[in-house]
Amino acid sequence: MRKILFLTAFILMFSNMAFAEGIGVVDLQAVVNNSQQVKQLKREYDTKLEELNKIVANARMEVAKETDLQKIAAIEEKYTKEFNAKKSALEHEYNAKVGAIEAKIREQIKKKAQEKKYDYVFAKSVVLYGGDDITSEVSASVK
Repeated sequence: MRKILFLTAFILMFSNMAFAEGIGVVDLQAVVNNSQQVKQLKREYDTKLEELNKIVANARMEVAKETDLQKIAAIEEKYTKEFNAKKSALEHEYNAKVGAIEAKIREQIKKKAQEKKYDYVFAKSVVLYGGDDITSEVSASVK
């Protein structure tokens, strides 16, 4: 009984796809790589990573000047806390911005699929053959 149910579901799924009005494909990596928002986010992230590197450099200079082990431990603890706090804030901010960009990309794909009356849009990397490529159109609308 279970096999029959599975086989029926499988047949229905693919028969629905066979009668679909259209199938679109999109190269998500290309959309992300062409996005000005992603490029700007990468530049901002790199700038903030440099700030984190400066914290490490400052810590090393202060530790190098000190000979008292207790003071060295206090300096290391101070800079470790500062570094971890800034790194955590940076990661949180970055992840929030990436999530917003991903949502915008998904929304543009959905919009383009509705305009072209596609029943399905797949990532180009999972489609072996077929489908209308809408990558350039989505890339242009994402910016």
